[in-house]
Amino acid sequence: MPGPTEEEIRPRAYQLWQEAGEPEGQADTFWHQAENELLRRDSELGEPPPGLTDNLPV
Repeated sequence: MPGPTEEEIRPRAYQLWQEAGEPEGQADTFWHQAENELLRRDSELGEPPPGLTDNLPV
C-alpha cells in the first residue's frame, strides 16, 4: 500500500497551518507533519508502511 495521497495530506496540512495561526513560509513543515500523522494512523490500523511489501515473493 502506498503512503497517504496528496488529496489526503492537503486538508490535514491546511488544518494544522490554520491551527498554528497561518504562519508564512512553513508549508513544508505542516505538509510533513500531516503526512507523518497519516502514516502513523495507517500503521496503527495495521497497514504496512510504504515499500515494506515491495520485495516479498509472490
